[in-house]
Amino acid sequence: MQIEMLKGKLHMAAVTQAELWYDGSCAIDQDLVELAGLREFEKIDIYNVSNGERFHTYVILAERGSGIISMNGAAARRVQVGDRVIIAAYAQMSESEADSFKPKLVYLNEKNRVERSTNTIPVQMAEPA
Repeated sequence: MQIEMLKGKLHMAAVTQAELWYDGSCAIDQDLVELAGLREFEKIDIYNVSNGERFHTYVILAERGSGIISMNGAAARRVQVGDRVIIAAYAQMSESEADSFKPKLVYLNEKNRVERSTNTIPVQMAEPA
């Protein structure tokens, strides 16, 4: 059986541009693309933490080291410059592959600079009563 697993994500990226008339896509700083294990033209999900919008698009490359996160085409209507978003990609794999698979999780600050990179998310604990 194949299951879909989180492959990589850019957590809390800040939208730097929204270009309605540019080819539809999400332009991402090439350094960030590589750190999160993404590929040019790969399908991605965007989760807008600022307004709750969720949508699909694909990766195009932005200038290396620029910090650019640009929503283009129709996606530009789903964001405002400054919105914080989660950019996620998924991969299908067998359950046995999933047992040892580790995603690439990249946490960004408000300038789209890496705060930390990991492959685990801590277990969420219950609030004390």
